[in-house]
Amino acid sequence: MRRLQVASATLILLGCLPLAAREFHVATTGADGNPGTKQQPFATIAAGRDAIRKLKQAGALKGPVTVILHSGSYFLPQALTLTDADSGTAKATITYLGERGATVRLSGGRNVGSWQPVKDPRVLERLAAGARDEVRVADLRGQGITEFGKLTQRGFGRGYPVAEAELVCNDEAMTLARWPDAGFRKATAKAGDQTVMVDTDRMTRWTAEADPWILAYWHHDWAELHEPLVGFDPARKALLRDAKIKPAYGITPRNTRWYVSNVLAELDRPGEYYIDRTQGLLYFWPPQPGTATMLTMTESLIRADNLAHVTFRNLIFEQCRGTAVSFNQGNDCKVVGCIIRNTGQLGVSVVGGKHHEVRGCDVYFTGSGGITMSGGDRATLTPANHNAENNHVHHYARRARTYHAAISISGVANRIAHNLIHDGPHMALAAGGNDHLIEFNEIHNVVEESGDAGAYYVGRDWTQRGNILRYNYWHDILGASGHGGMTIYLDDQHCGHTIHGNVFERCMQAVFIGGGDDNVVTNNVFLGCWKAAHLDNRGRNWQKPATDDPRGELRTRLNAMPYTNTLWSTRYPALVNILDDDPGVPKRNVFAKNLSAGGKWEDIAPPIRPLQTVSDNLVFDKDMAWLKLVCNASGQPERLIYKDPAAVRKLGFQDLPLSKMGLVADPYRATWPVVHHVRQVKLPTK
Repeated sequence: MRRLQVASATLILLGCLPLAAREFHVATTGADGNPGTKQQPFATIAAGRDAIRKLKQAGALKGPVTVILHSGSYFLPQALTLTDADSGTAKATITYLGERGATVRLSGGRNVGSWQPVKDPRVLERLAAGARDEVRVADLRGQGITEFGKLTQRGFGRGYPVAEAELVCNDEAMTLARWPDAGFRKATAKAGDQTVMVDTDRMTRWTAEADPWILAYWHHDWAELHEPLVGFDPARKALLRDAKIKPAYGITPRNTRWYVSNVLAELDRPGEYYIDRTQGLLYFWPPQPGTATMLTMTESLIRADNLAHVTFRNLIFEQCRGTAVSFNQGNDCKVVGCIIRNTGQLGVSVVGGKHHEVRGCDVYFTGSGGITMSGGDRATLTPANHNAENNHVHHYARRARTYHAAISISGVANRIAHNLIHDGPHMALAAGGNDHLIEFNEIHNVVEESGDAGAYYVGRDWTQRGNILRYNYWHDILGASGHGGMTIYLDDQHCGHTIHGNVFERCMQAVFIGGGDDNVVTNNVFLGCWKAAHLDNRGRNWQKPATDDPRGELRTRLNAMPYTNTLWSTRYPALVNILDDDPGVPKRNVFAKNLSAGGKWEDIAPPIRPLQTVSDNLVFDKDMAWLKLVCNASGQPERLIYKDPAAVRKLGFQDLPLSKMGLVADPYRATWPVVHHVRQVKLPTK
């Protein structure tokens, strides 16, 4: 009865408020039975949502509504769910706003305290001698934490599994105890699919481990697998796999790289941890005294379905096992000026809908990608107009290492602009679909763990045309192994991209076109790149069987689109007769009005060169000093200096908007100024 009385009183108070702009307040000192005023705030963001629902029940909103969250950390035991019933309108928008100047955290993590020295002699014996006095243990069950999640297979072709409980210390995800502490070891041989011989005898320390796991690149440098191990055979220096788990491309010892994790015996450096799930004990070597430690519990923080005209601003979303913020369908929702970190999956996911935006956010320590936005109808080429702008995305894909981009878009007519992306193991950007715009971004130090991969990667589709990459600054992109790292990688006959006005500096292979048609590469600057422009003829040699296969990806994807109708034939006229135009032979690619100094300008297969336009490029492969890029103190490009400015003018080269590349200072940024460390790469000489 008391609960009903409180609700009725709240409705009466809401009815007395004017129907213009409204404010509700949430504070850690509040109570959800309060009216939500500044003097008597709610305790949870869910109460703010419910108060808006009651307002709408009393009549249509007449003006904007704001839920102000005051300083503090708010634990969300489950995701805040929002539906069409929680939508605003174009004239009566709804904003969930962190108090100006305050730190407001929406967290899915539980605090872990009561750390004690390790006294169990059996555990001490398993730890390295140097770790025994440093490692601490916490009784999780004694603190009411009983659900730890399960380690799961993940990696190439394994989808987006939700993470198990992870430890976060001082706002940074910690490392599950592993060996080696960084990098990988090699394999030497295999005996069937179950037994893999390796180059270490350290596994004598691991035979008592209850649940060891391995992350390995078993064959390709772009296909990893995280899987449980059955055990170890120290006498043979052998890892014992579960033979029922099949790596996508088999096991090739000469290509294999691996490390083991979830191994208590390897908890031997600051920042590593291990959970004994049987006893409910958490072991941890704190990186420094007095650290704040949290264990991720909640799967997601915000889940919105068919939501419209709602903004989340100036908030910190952190410490969840899945994706922090998800929008399914809906219209004109925004995540603005927020920090999103320490997630088990993505930072923000947008699926469907129109005009959603992620702007000015810092996204880092995510388990898979950073921001992904899909929307628009490809069959009718209807745009979605999603926008990812002025975000700083870094140290992403720490769990699922490949094909999880910092920012990815798909569908029709979405945009990635003014973002700064760095420190990723594989790709930074992707744009699947049609008529997307990628402009004014800065990307560096990505493709750090993989090879034969691209900082921007798309592939194997004749129909995904009309995409534009312009005025981006790409630098210090090398690749870790194998074929190295491409910068813009149009793989396996991908077609119809425009690459204009970009700056490529210290890139392994800057523009790599794998046999596609109708790509335009103009007015770009290549400075000190190992290879600037590549075009090969794979569709007429090693990829010819896939080109001609009526059930293969290329033709299946072609037939999935109405590419011969009036709309498509008008928009992409070169696509209409592709099957009658010797498919697989790259044609009509344009390389014109580019500047290149240092490295090698082009690598275009001679038999197909007459089918392309390669003209009016200024090339000084052996004169690195012919062209110089000047950056300001923060590393942002400012101007280009040429040895022969008259030659550049005669070429018709257009000035580049260098000062607009990368992040910009505006009221929507979560943090400013932004500091990021650039590691200059050393490219091969041959």
